[in-house]
Amino acid sequence: MNYFEMLLKLTKKAYKKNEVPIAALIVYNNKVISKAYNKRHNQHDVLGHAEILAIKKATKKLKTWHLTGCDLYVTVEPCNMCKSVINEAKINEVYYFLKNNKIKHFKTKYSFVDTKNSYLFKKNIQSFFKNKR
Repeated sequence: MNYFEMLLKLTKKAYKKNEVPIAALIVYNNKVISKAYNKRHNQHDVLGHAEILAIKKATKKLKTWHLTGCDLYVTVEPCNMCKSVINEAKINEVYYFLKNNKIKHFKTKYSFVDTKNSYLFKKNIQSFFKNKR
């Protein structure tokens, strides 16, 4: 079974479970190491996107969150959240079959809080990484 057929089978499974029929596969060394379909609605989970679920399974299998050398195959172009996670996971390449024309840009407000003690957070982070090296 090729990647397209595997994805199609997963989307049909999602559809039957009343989920948005989007599916993802992660491939490492020409072998599928994880697969998933959307589970947002049934699990009431904002992170239940197929890409995120496939990434979580792959990191467990490879025992690292660095998915360098892995490729992601997904039925629809990833949303902005998934794109960020894909980048953080260091996935090599993403292949998608449909463009996502419904990428939303909500107007969440982000505010920088500048206090005299903010440096303590920076000190903590610097110390952590200094001890790691």
